[in-house]
Amino acid sequence: MSARDDHRAIVPAEDAAAVMAEAGMPRMPARVMMALVAAPGDGYTAAELADRLGVSAAAVSGAVRYLQQIRFIRRRSRPGERRDRYELVHETFYGSVASNSPVYERMAAHLDLIADAQHDDEAARARATEMASFFRFIAARLPGLIEEWEAAQR
Repeated sequence: MSARDDHRAIVPAEDAAAVMAEAGMPRMPARVMMALVAAPGDGYTAAELADRLGVSAAAVSGAVRYLQQIRFIRRRSRPGERRDRYELVHETFYGSVASNSPVYERMAAHLDLIADAQHDDEAARARATEMASFFRFIAARLPGLIEEWEAAQR
């Protein structure tokens, strides 16, 4: 029986991947990531991922490269096995969100410059100012949200 046939969470994982793709994540990395969320404890090899998702090895290769770059997954060697396995990085999501706090501050600074350049267009100035304010709001709240999350997990 293949990994694809044996896996009971195929439909929910595919549905979750579709939601992630709607939110902006590339489709194949979203599918690989959700397959790994629902994977057995030791993760999947690239060949098992390809089989489980019904895609080519090249599609899996590109997706795992992307997910490794953004540090959502890692490759693990297992003693006695020739093929590496892929697994999610522990605390993936909130660590990723928290690490974006400086990005939100930088984005707000750029939006301030856009707003400042809009001397004769109040609507454009207001849009840029509102977005900058939102990004600062998010950046200010992230550390507290992460602390709350960690406390809730204890």
